[in-house]
Amino acid sequence: MVIYEALDGQVGSAVSAIVGLRAATWASHQRLEKRLDIKSRFSRLDSYKAHLERMWGFCVAVERSIGSQLMDAALTDYESRRKLPLLTQDLAALGSDFRTVESLAQCLTIPACRDPASAFGCAYVLEGATLGGRTLLPVICERLGLSAERGATFFASYGDRVALMWREFGAALDGWCSSPERRERASVMAVTTFTALDEWLCGTPA
Repeated sequence: MVIYEALDGQVGSAVSAIVGLRAATWASHQRLEKRLDIKSRFSRLDSYKAHLERMWGFCVAVERSIGSQLMDAALTDYESRRKLPLLTQDLAALGSDFRTVESLAQCLTIPACRDPASAFGCAYVLEGATLGGRTLLPVICERLGLSAERGATFFASYGDRVALMWREFGAALDGWCSSPERRERASVMAVTTFTALDEWLCGTPA
């Protein structure tokens, strides 16, 4: 889910901003990867469903924090990038009705984004996770008998458009975060979001 693949070479002119966020979040990313037990989480349908429920609660908070109006000018296709509808679809396929989904726990530790730069930092965490979804999707389908159309839509995300969507995100990020001040705000929010995801999925570190 959060395994990032190296697509920097495909980002072109946007590489500088993406590399800055990768550098800022590298330690957070590595810590989360070590703490996540992917093998256990995706070994049975019940544990997989529980993971999706946690991700639903996290994405609710992220999308509330970002707010589409912040991205109207900075990332014009933001609505098509929202992950919450995909998670809702997957949970429905796994037996959760809408009322059950709405009653799931929600992450409360992500601060509201105050400007597009911080919104980019928040969105970066989930946009990067789509790269990992491409790696995990075959594992989920083989182990659990699911597919990109049923139960694993979140991990399939953009399908064969993953690389294109990543490049376009990088270009929009670089265009908006062209100053050191904006890049710093994006980096701070990305680290904050990663920390919240780590604690939400794995618990507060001892």
